[in-house]
Amino acid sequence: MTQLPTHTEKKLGLVIDLDTCVGCHACVVSCKGWNTENYGAPLSDQDAYGANPSGTFLNRVHSYEVQPDQGAAQLIHFPKSCLHCEDAPCVTVCPTGASYKRVEDGIVLVNESDCIGCGLCAWACPYGARELDAAEGVMKKCTLCVDRIYNENLPEEDRQPACVRTCPAGARHFGDLGDPNSDVSQLVAERGGMDLMPEQGTKPVNKYLPPRPKDQEPEIDILAPYLEPVAQDGAGFAHWLDKALSALPGGTK
Repeated sequence: MTQLPTHTEKKLGLVIDLDTCVGCHACVVSCKGWNTENYGAPLSDQDAYGANPSGTFLNRVHSYEVQPDQGAAQLIHFPKSCLHCEDAPCVTVCPTGASYKRVEDGIVLVNESDCIGCGLCAWACPYGARELDAAEGVMKKCTLCVDRIYNENLPEEDRQPACVRTCPAGARHFGDLGDPNSDVSQLVAERGGMDLMPEQGTKPVNKYLPPRPKDQEPEIDILAPYLEPVAQDGAGFAHWLDKALSALPGGTK
């Protein structure tokens, strides 16, 4: 069995803003692309264009409709991947030592050459964050793009996980959660960042920022489609094009 480090000075991880995530799945696509083409064995798909497609993903987005006690219902998009727990049960159950937690930065990884695909780590993970790749026969999980964040051949702005770099809404943040002065730690402190399922005692490094309360329902003017435009005389290219088309034979003047 693999032993966990007693302490890691750095705790690299993600902070995910549930108030900002729009559920576009850009993080899922970028994660699949980067991790299929680079680190470790590819993330395979089975029957991708058939009746029962399936595949291996390191990051997934689930969507839930939540009805608060007061106000309108909210649609919450919930991204989920490995949380790189401090007390990671997936590591301690591994019979070959393939699963391990790095001392230098706290990232949990799988040495795929030692993995026998027994699935014990997936059974032990309370978050369902590990998947067995059917083609390769090894367990796959989020690596925080470890082959990317330390790659000095990349521009500095690209040295972050692919999901963070891709997110169009800025809902994903990456940094050292072991440093109380880091941007991610301050964000967690300001917004009341939460652990996922803290009762499991795994001490996840990744944090979630809760959705902000919606004080009132948005006001919708049902007559808006029937209102006259404010500007009577247009300007710019669209106005010129309209005049040009109106001057053609059969055009409306």
